[in-house]
Amino acid sequence: RVLGEEHPDTATSYNNVGISYQKMGDREKGLQYQEKALEIRRRVLGEEHPDTAGSYNNVGISYQKMGDREKGLQYQEKALDIRCRVLGEDHPDTAGSYNNVGISFQKMGDLEKGLQYKEKALEIRCRILGEEHPDTAISYNSVGMLYEDLGKKKEGLAYMEKALDIRRKVLGEEHPVTATSYNNVGYSYTNFWNRHEKAAEYFHRAYLISRKHKGEENPTTKKYFTRWKECEKKASESHE
Repeated sequence: RVLGEEHPDTATSYNNVGISYQKMGDREKGLQYQEKALEIRRRVLGEEHPDTAGSYNNVGISYQKMGDREKGLQYQEKALDIRCRVLGEDHPDTAGSYNNVGISFQKMGDLEKGLQYKEKALEIRCRILGEEHPDTAISYNSVGMLYEDLGKKKEGLAYMEKALDIRRKVLGEEHPVTATSYNNVGYSYTNFWNRHEKAAEYFHRAYLISRKHKGEENPTTKKYFTRWKECEKKASESHE
């Protein structure tokens, strides 16, 4: 009413409402608002603008969540293309786009191509954010899991241990995201290396952190507890 439809702030409001609907589980309505934000930004700001790239990215993620992976990839590749031109390669948002495109290829079954984009995101984040940054840890973890999917368990474990190391230093030992890394490394040890005693130590640590933050009855806490006890049992059986 005050600014009118054709205003950047109006587009931002549409985008924010769309994100809220997404969080509430109404993906269709969320997508409608995010597409409206993109439409306004293209008209008002033009294609070659970081906010327009942001809208392409958000719409792409929405399509991904709704199961339309090909359309999601198209929008995310468009966002990456704009960010490379407007922001340059060495920018956190460009790294984010490389990572998102990698996730899209991964979900579509093209693991090798997914790895190429995720490694590019990691390379940029290491260069501009440094090793000691939460986003760099995300990339190490993401690349590690993809290596495991490709059957490269040694590389996978090394990258996930690196992610854990960074998170312990940057976020702290008692952070829920650090617990996630403990869980991931534990999962690698038990499923790919059959080192159940070692895995139990990691799951136990993840469980303690999660219990502290989320409580005993939280589903994530329960998952870590179950994995810890299962690995303890397997370790005990292997010693018999």
